[in-house]
Amino acid sequence: MPKYTRVDDALHEYLLAHRSPDDSLLDELRAETRRATGERSGMQISAEEGTFLALLVGSLGARFVVEVGTFTGYSSLCMARALPPGGKLLCCDVSEEYTAIARRYWQKAGVADRIELKLGPAVDTLRALPSQPVVDFAFIDADKENYAAYYEELLRRLRPGGLIAIDNVLWSGNVIKAEDQSENTRAIRAVNDLVAGDRRVQSVMIGVADGLMLARKL
Repeated sequence: MPKYTRVDDALHEYLLAHRSPDDSLLDELRAETRRATGERSGMQISAEEGTFLALLVGSLGARFVVEVGTFTGYSSLCMARALPPGGKLLCCDVSEEYTAIARRYWQKAGVADRIELKLGPAVDTLRALPSQPVVDFAFIDADKENYAAYYEELLRRLRPGGLIAIDNVLWSGNVIKAEDQSENTRAIRAVNDLVAGDRRVQSVMIGVADGLMLARKL
């Protein structure tokens, strides 16, 4: 028996069919994102990744979550719904236009009171947080050149046993293409190597969507 199974399109469809289905509000947000942002809608996380983030937040019992890169709010909506009573989600983004869509859907979902949105450079927002380990879970999905900086700022504020999830770590397969020396690809390779060699965490890279790195603080 093989030790692993390569996932082709047909098997991927099977995977998607065997998870808790999205509700109508999440479907509505995905559709509006496609209409409003066109090609940029690819910045939105996949539906199964949203389910996975919610599972992580809920399983951790996370009370304080930080998201770097909110876009139109799909990932934040999934995570906010998974928070316990009194839980809070801090969202960091630079776009008033895209996060205006997110705000509307947070209101529709009844989770707006759990979410604080900070517009501006995320590094500045993170550095303004208390230096104590107050973060339970963090999700990084923003400008790739600052991934390593976001990771470091979040890790020092992450409680022992807390998790950081980093999106797009496979970068459509370009991370293993030596000829690709673009700034984004090099930045993703750098953060992948940083986390894999970081003795402050236990980490694993998994093939969800465009690749997700998970790091648990020791």
